[in-house]
Amino acid sequence: MRRVSRRYGFHLIGPAALATFGSATLPTYAQAQATPAAGASAVQAAAQPDKTAPSSKAAKPNQTTLPTVTVTASKRIENARDVTSSISVVDHKQLEERHVTSLEDLAGSLPGVQIDTGGTPGQTTISMRGIPSLDVGSVVGTYIDDSPLGSSSSFAAASRYQLDLLPYDVQRIEVLRGPQGTLYGASTMGGLLKYVMKEPDLENLSGSVGSGVSTTSGASGAGWDGRAMINVPLIKDKLAISASFSQNDTPGWVDNAVTGQNNINRVVQKSSRFALFWMPTSDISVKVSAIHQSINANDTGVILLDPKTQQPIYGNEKTGTVIAQPFSNNLNFYSATVDWDLHVMDFTSATSFSRTDRTSTADDTAVYGPVFDADGFENGVSPLELRENLSKFTQEFRLASKPGGRVEWLAGAFFTHESSENEQLLGAKAADGSPLPVLDPLLDVNLPTSYTEAAVFGDLTYKITDRLDVTGGLRYAKNWQSFSYGISGVGASLEGLSNNSGSSDEGATTWMFSPRYRLTENSMVYFRAASGYRAGSPNLALPGVPPVVHSDTLVSYEAGWKTLLLNKRISVDLAVYDIDWKNIQLNNTTPSGVAYLANGGTAKSQGAEITLAYVPVRNLRLGLNAAYTDSRLTEDAPSLGGKSGDSLPGVPKLTYAFSTDYTYALPWDLTGHAGGDYRWTGARWSSFGSSSTNWREGGYGVLDLYADVVDQKWTLRIYAKNLNNQHPQLNIGYLQNAATGQIAVLQASSLQPRTVGIELDTEF
Repeated sequence: MRRVSRRYGFHLIGPAALATFGSATLPTYAQAQATPAAGASAVQAAAQPDKTAPSSKAAKPNQTTLPTVTVTASKRIENARDVTSSISVVDHKQLEERHVTSLEDLAGSLPGVQIDTGGTPGQTTISMRGIPSLDVGSVVGTYIDDSPLGSSSSFAAASRYQLDLLPYDVQRIEVLRGPQGTLYGASTMGGLLKYVMKEPDLENLSGSVGSGVSTTSGASGAGWDGRAMINVPLIKDKLAISASFSQNDTPGWVDNAVTGQNNINRVVQKSSRFALFWMPTSDISVKVSAIHQSINANDTGVILLDPKTQQPIYGNEKTGTVIAQPFSNNLNFYSATVDWDLHVMDFTSATSFSRTDRTSTADDTAVYGPVFDADGFENGVSPLELRENLSKFTQEFRLASKPGGRVEWLAGAFFTHESSENEQLLGAKAADGSPLPVLDPLLDVNLPTSYTEAAVFGDLTYKITDRLDVTGGLRYAKNWQSFSYGISGVGASLEGLSNNSGSSDEGATTWMFSPRYRLTENSMVYFRAASGYRAGSPNLALPGVPPVVHSDTLVSYEAGWKTLLLNKRISVDLAVYDIDWKNIQLNNTTPSGVAYLANGGTAKSQGAEITLAYVPVRNLRLGLNAAYTDSRLTEDAPSLGGKSGDSLPGVPKLTYAFSTDYTYALPWDLTGHAGGDYRWTGARWSSFGSSSTNWREGGYGVLDLYADVVDQKWTLRIYAKNLNNQHPQLNIGYLQNAATGQIAVLQASSLQPRTVGIELDTEF
């Protein structure tokens, strides 16, 4: 599940195997965009100048209505208000104003979306509408433009390492809630998070450069960031390239009370991107891009809590681990998209290859140190070293009808192949790092896996009248998986574990049905019924263990209302839903403590979401969003200590966010802007209510403020994140004493403390 005795292990085996050894929204306001005219091809739409790109002038503020927001989450270019699903958009301007450096900065601002961190960017878990991953495969899909990233398998810990880009050169982030199994396939049971990148400009030579400094409460040093971008049209209206680089250096703010080291959790993020946009003819466009991102943290900086009182043992910003817990994540992503206007229809080819490499170290001394003591090795330490990599190739072909007809359709085929390795080395070391005789290594595990999937999909919209239309969709997917399992070490010998392998294949069908009725030009109601699934996997070949765990599935029923009122000065997005989740993939263990997956139990999630935006006076925008979520087991889950009626872990019942933005004219042709938001995340539980290892994570609210001044070329920006300096206990997990079976210590992540910064950017 989401919080287990050792969150870092893969699902087939964990430290339990040695238990016998010792004994916002941000409201959807993007800036006005050019909405393609009816009948425009994908090629023509791509060639249109992007009205959301940074302006070279400080335009005089004169906003009296809410602008149009264009999205591509449904694989069509359309107004967000026409999408028959709950959707949020965070545009590049909002990302810059709020100094967003990771998804954690958006936590609480997107209704119905829960974003959790394991202590650093990149160790990120996302759930939507009360459907958590329960610590196996991902339930939320992540995309860059038209290509998915992250594993569809349960072997690669995808649920704990969701795509978390340093969002420079990002045009917008689209969040589409509810199962998206028809268009996006496996691992989108909860929804989809999509990064839409900026495209090279075919007309104008341009560039920008900027930098900033910040101070964080409790940190001894300053943080800093820098970025640069250049766009070069090589052949006007035909060929352009762009290149960008950014770096964000966050100082450490957690001290280690045991080792005496201060500010241990410094994080450095780097991102670079190269993009090419080529239009050889007016009917064809080619987009090629390469992205490299790295995240390097000296330590995760987890806060240790007393298991009985749940109070920090050393303080809100101190830890007491005896081994450093560094984390690194490197992503290389390459993509090529071809759009071809066939005049009677549009063709799209989207190809990608990605490679992700992660390394981390976890301190398991609290688990195995007592065992070492009992065996005569005092002050022994136990590092768990993890090395994980994932290579993923994807190819999608799509044909789409021209928009505007009575019948609109889309059909496509998808293929992906991924291979991953998951290596774990659990050590038994003396305090000086030398191996303990006989005991080291406790476990040495290597788990190479492969996952291949092929799918066909399509949807069709029939316009019954000018106001009423109905959309239906279908997808069939088939996947093939295999793994080999190599294990050695003292623990493996004691438990009788040996090398192993397994394979599986499975087909899945998902569907969608959605009628929509336009009450007026600016108001519509819709109903959406849709299904989603998460791929199953093979299991270890052990007595009593099922050879295969099957996919789990859910069906969602959603009703919504989207409207603009008072001459487009008020927008309302309201949605209610009911989700049935069946055949849930759950962790289980053999009598000797070997972990595996099994199917079991059902759950239901019901809730409502609302997003409001209002322009009461010229240039002032107010926003409110809120979500109520009630997700519970409807059958017992004995392996996790859950009983029917228990709330699902990690899901707050109530979240809400208030925001305000005001733009105003200043002397000397300057434009000023100021805003802020307050985000509340309600209380939740770390596990199921009936479980003995369940702790309450209290609700908390975060206040952010920001302001900027813009002239024709320069932008000066200030911001304050977590101004009220909250220290919530998040993602509580536990370490269990292997000698006694007692809970040794709790571990929790916390928010980055109050951070205040200043930024200066210039364009040319």
